[in-house]
Amino acid sequence: MKWRVVLEPDTETGDWAIWCPELPGCVSAGETEQEALDNIREAIELYLEAEPLNLELGSVLREILV
Repeated sequence: MKWRVVLEPDTETGDWAIWCPELPGCVSAGETEQEALDNIREAIELYLEAEPLNLELGSVLREILV
């Protein structure tokens, strides 16, 4: 799956800030552009990771494809 990411250089430190506009709060950074890209890839994977659910007895869990 492809995600858009925005890279911005920090003029004071030379580091890169990076975030994914479609995933609120999914941000990262890196000393180099490549490091920032690697870090946001990991951040996106963690952001999308499903958390365990504690369902009530009788609940039905389904998955849908969007």
